[in-house]
Amino acid sequence: MQSQHAARRPAPPSFDGPLVDVGQAEAALVEHYPRLVRLAYLMLPPEQRGRSRRVLTAHALVQRALPRGRTAAPAIPAQPRQSADGRAAHAARAGRRPDRAAEAARPARADDEDGGPGYALVRLQVVRTALRACPSRRRGARRRRAGLSALPPLPPLLPQVWGLRLFPRSGGAEELALEQRLSALSGPARAAWVLRGPERLSDDDVRAVLTDAGAADAAGALREADRVPAEYRLLGSPAFDPCSLQARPTDLVRRRRRLKAALAAGAALVVCGALFGLPADGWGPDGAAAPPYALNRAAQAALDPGKLTRVSPAVWKSSARTDFSVWPARGDLAGDTGLLRRALAVWARPGERVRVSATPGTPSGGPAGPPQLLYAGTVDNARVVILHDGLRITRYAEPLDGAEGAALDFARVDGADRAGASALVLGRSDGNVRYLTAPWVRSAGARDLREPGADTADLSLTDGVTSPLAGPVPKPGSCTSWNVLELTDDTGTRLVTDLGELVPAVLTSGRPGAAGQAGEAAGAEALRTWSPFACSLASMRSAGVRSVNAWAFAEQPLPDASGSAAWVCTRAETWQGGGTRVLAQFHTPGAPVGAVAARAEDVPQCGEREPRVLAGVLWKSGAGTWYLLAAGSRGTTSVTATGGVEGTAQGNLLTLEAEQGAQADLEGTLKNGDRVTGLR
Repeated sequence: MQSQHAARRPAPPSFDGPLVDVGQAEAALVEHYPRLVRLAYLMLPPEQRGRSRRVLTAHALVQRALPRGRTAAPAIPAQPRQSADGRAAHAARAGRRPDRAAEAARPARADDEDGGPGYALVRLQVVRTALRACPSRRRGARRRRAGLSALPPLPPLLPQVWGLRLFPRSGGAEELALEQRLSALSGPARAAWVLRGPERLSDDDVRAVLTDAGAADAAGALREADRVPAEYRLLGSPAFDPCSLQARPTDLVRRRRRLKAALAAGAALVVCGALFGLPADGWGPDGAAAPPYALNRAAQAALDPGKLTRVSPAVWKSSARTDFSVWPARGDLAGDTGLLRRALAVWARPGERVRVSATPGTPSGGPAGPPQLLYAGTVDNARVVILHDGLRITRYAEPLDGAEGAALDFARVDGADRAGASALVLGRSDGNVRYLTAPWVRSAGARDLREPGADTADLSLTDGVTSPLAGPVPKPGSCTSWNVLELTDDTGTRLVTDLGELVPAVLTSGRPGAAGQAGEAAGAEALRTWSPFACSLASMRSAGVRSVNAWAFAEQPLPDASGSAAWVCTRAETWQGGGTRVLAQFHTPGAPVGAVAARAEDVPQCGEREPRVLAGVLWKSGAGTWYLLAAGSRGTTSVTATGGVEGTAQGNLLTLEAEQGAQADLEGTLKNGDRVTGLR
């Protein structure tokens, strides 16, 4: 008898698919978690457990489905599609007519896409454990003949919800009838019905999954599943969604009694454990494992101030790189071990009272290893530490008086060049800004970008730290000045401006692109270009801006002999690559500042990839006449307006009479025949 039973036992599965590691399986489980939980929920026997226990068991089966190591995935597609002819052939073999309505109602979800080998492996494990949780009919019949009741299923270890009963919402008559039909099936037959329906597996693939999951008669399970109609449209009901639940309290009186008993048992266990744990080897060794309180070595090294990277002051002179990695460690507190230890600890584990900020696209986690020290010193009323880990600049600041209120700021600086790594913001106090400059900076000065003809005010440099500079904070409703920092080194002079972040943005001017002349904005012509549009920099604060370029792409004569207007396009590039901001601005003679005619985000126009732009604006002349004025960049051969104002002009300039409030669409033609649309 033993040999016969052994012969009927299915052979262990042999997978020849790709290897799947734990990370791939976890990613598939997280991405398709609701789908897997519903799969387990439908396969579990409804009549053997309450709806609350069934929900928790389904979640437990899915959460335990991760492999322990690299495992070969089953050699079947994770989500194969079965053609209509194939489904009809299967229906004919099963002795039933193809249900076209049921096929049309088969769910077509976003998660209906191929989940990959990771999903196939996790799904197989869910099916295997769900079949094990289903009681065998033969074993149940033997127990009934012996006069014994069926064994209740063991409660899941995880997850557990204390004090609440969770269950799906109730369905209608159709959902109840479908659940009763499924409860009449065996576990393998329920699994076959579910795999054939929501999972869209062919019969051959269903047979393969059931065999690999340990089902003794996969073909019989398919035949048995044919008894339940393919009412897959009902599975979209909340009654079959174990991730959309209702909560109700458990028996409150019984819970109070159990809590008192548990507290008494816990106290007794603590006393007994203390007595038995007194000997040194009372709990036994754990082999080669580290103690539970052991930390990662790299994480420990990142917290050691003695292992901070410190660069020699002369490295930048011979290095091929000119970025933050060659900055030396400076500051009067660079040797304060206690301060450095606190800065590293707060970086790794910021407390609830630490103010943490980060520029867009910048992770705020701890360092992977010992970072580089750039500065540690006293700045105004705070002790400041500046660190660099290759990707980010981190600024830690604590008050001098020892009061609470530490701050931790992050800024992304990967890919910084000589201009982008020329200065950092050390601190802001009373509307003033102090900068830490690069070691190659020879002198620093303050300049008002709104006054291109004014002289530069010299700033002192002490160990790379500038004297205070009034920050660019325009008053509400007016903008009469915009102060920027002017830096001079062996390669020339450049302007940077504080936009509310750790790294100031570099200002450039000129036509972008490989054939353009975009360069530093410290020249006389560049300063005149920037002057009317300096205040537009306020709209780019706290956006992770790396550089801002101003490009005067056209000059247009105004009607009624009102002079000439300047068209300027400003483009802000960010450290993260995305989130670029483009402004097309229009400046008329006598106006204090330029007007924004169009704005856009994440567009290639006005940048190196597409050094071209087209924009328009409604303008009222001194005589009271409204005009549509439009201008394109160099290389535009014609401009056409449609919509509220219609007309075409040859060249890159368009002037048409218009009504107040009229709206028009602009399109330009380039010399090579390409089309360019107007910015909005």
